Amino acid sequence: MEEGEVVEIVTTTGDVHVVEEKAPHFTSDSAQRLIMDIMYCSQDLDFIKQKTHEIEVKLKNMIDVLGRI
Repeated sequence: MEEGEVVEIVTTTGDVHVVEEKAPHFTSDSAQRLIMDIMYCSQDLDFIKQKTHEIEVKLKNMIDVLGRI
C-alpha cells in the first residue's frame, strides 16, 4: 500500500471498513520497539498470573480452615 492510499476491507459478515494508512513508514526500529513493549507486557501478565494463583491458593486454604471451625 502506498502512502496515503485508501483501501477497503470486506469482512465475512459483509461489513466494509475503509482504512487509510496513517504512518508513512514502518521501520525496523519501530518494529523492534513494539516487540520490546509486547515482551514487557507479557512479563507483567506472567507476574499477575503468578500472584493471582498465589492469592487463590491462600483463599482456598482460608476457606478450608473456616470450614473446619
